Amino acid sequence: MIYYTADLHFHYAPLLPSRPFATVEEMDEALVKNWNDTVGSEDTVYLVGDIGWNGGRVPGELLERLSGHKHLIRGNHDTGYEDAGRLYRWFETVTDFNEIDDGETHILLCHYPMLYRKRGYMIHGHLHHGRGRDYELLRQLPRVLNAGVDVNRYRPVTLAELVENNRAFYAGERDDEVPPPPPMERGLPGSLPGKPDFRPIPRRKEDV
Repeated sequence: MIYYTADLHFHYAPLLPSRPFATVEEMDEALVKNWNDTVGSEDTVYLVGDIGWNGGRVPGELLERLSGHKHLIRGNHDTGYEDAGRLYRWFETVTDFNEIDDGETHILLCHYPMLYRKRGYMIHGHLHHGRGRDYELLRQLPRVLNAGVDVNRYRPVTLAELVENNRAFYAGERDDEVPPPPPMERGLPGSLPGKPDFRPIPRRKEDV
């Protein structure tokens, strides 16, 4: 089975006001539990960016607890780790963009949403569950799907679940009790402070 998720943001306390958790520890443990309750050891997960928050070290103690074959499509908060090369210890691939086939459905994967009207789906993260100008634009593009945990009940989801969760989100059928994230987490890349960083991650023998 193939699953998709994004925007875990392990260890990041400033997101707590926009998530249903009282502490960072509660959030991190819930994300790990939800992942492992969903994903089996032989399943595949595409994490479409933002494991944690730029700076410091990769949250490897949490990543090593996550089941399945994991692939990372880097987000804007995945490039500033002091030990970024160690990502290969927990992910089979680390890329900035990917294309796969989920059964007979073609999938584009990138942390940032792209305008997409062709066959298959474009799956992204980055926007969390904000309802700003991007929400109004993307609700008109049913083939562009938000894999962020905030839209998908804090767990990895299948393509069918992703389609339904996004349909409900953009139709306004979700009764979210938690307010959307602060403005710095909204918007397409051009509206963020700074620009996406696509520097290659060095891969060394000792990182594997």
